[in-house]
Amino acid sequence: MAKINFFTEDLDYTLKNKTSIRKWIAESIKEENCFLGELNFIFCSDEYLLKINQEYLKHDTYTDIITFDNSEEEDEISGDIFISVERVNENAIEYKIDPNTELKRVIIHGVLHLIGFPDKKPDEKKLMTAKENHYLNKLPS
Repeated sequence: MAKINFFTEDLDYTLKNKTSIRKWIAESIKEENCFLGELNFIFCSDEYLLKINQEYLKHDTYTDIITFDNSEEEDEISGDIFISVERVNENAIEYKIDPNTELKRVIIHGVLHLIGFPDKKPDEKKLMTAKENHYLNKLPS
């Protein structure tokens, strides 16, 4: 059964509008001709995500998101997406945008990674940003 779950680790955070966000994610996956397996979004602190980055990816840097693909079938979108709420809020201040908008951008960014969109090279990053904007524009207000 397809599921989208939201969890928190080591901080007090509550995602608002969970039902509409679940629907938005599921519709975005369907539009990319994939199907939803199980997605777990884990909202955490900078330090929690740094430890994951060090342990699993051998990177000693802060980041806003780390995505682990748990898919077992082609075109299945399943995984664990860790998001630093602290980093998202800092980025929102830096980019002068609403923190909730930045959080949704990071959420869809993780989903797009699971779908198969990379963002290491400039042209990949440009496509990723275009896809993020496309799906953010479909999000109900």
